[in-house]
Amino acid sequence: MDAVTLPSALTATGLRVAFDGVEALAGVDLTVPAGRITAIVGPNGAGKSTLLEVLAGARTPSAGRVEAGARTRAFVPQRAAVSEHLPVTVREIVSVGAWGRVGAIRRLCPALRDDIDVAMRQLDITALARTPFGSLSGGQRQRALLAQGLARRADVLLLDEPTTGLDAASAELNRRAIAAEIARGATVVCVSHDDRLIAQADQVIALADGRVTRASAPAR
Repeated sequence: MDAVTLPSALTATGLRVAFDGVEALAGVDLTVPAGRITAIVGPNGAGKSTLLEVLAGARTPSAGRVEAGARTRAFVPQRAAVSEHLPVTVREIVSVGAWGRVGAIRRLCPALRDDIDVAMRQLDITALARTPFGSLSGGQRQRALLAQGLARRADVLLLDEPTTGLDAASAELNRRAIAAEIARGATVVCVSHDDRLIAQADQVIALADGRVTRASAPAR
């Protein structure tokens, strides 16, 4: 089977983004195969995080478009824009992922609460459920945010450096959680410098100066 015949989860065409007149993305085209892991790699400043934000729908490009069909997307940034003084617990942070499925004003049904429990167990943060999110270490925050993304049960999960700054055990938990998402049929797109996570990828997109310099064919 030729790679281009694989079903796609996301297709990007001609993406351009500029900051203060400097192009962060300079006409990016790519296809993300469904049900696979796509890793976005490259040096710092290459435009990786900007590309991920555009693919997630969190940033509007100045030109180009992303086609996702009716697929739901969950975006997990590298750093949480949550104040340390906000009185919110770890479980409440994870629950935000489930709210994305029913709306924040509706009660979570038992099935959604079960999904929250499963996500927290996967990332080994069940014991932190009542802990204020602002008091967590950087690594614990990262695991809680990934659990939030898992609770969303989205068709496409977009992750920015999901293992950076973690100890070996926590990084392995995150890799296993990503593998579990693929096993349930989701698509994962991740920005990463983690050689082990990149080795899990079916497709690798390399960026430099806002341009795609290399795109491996998706594994069949």
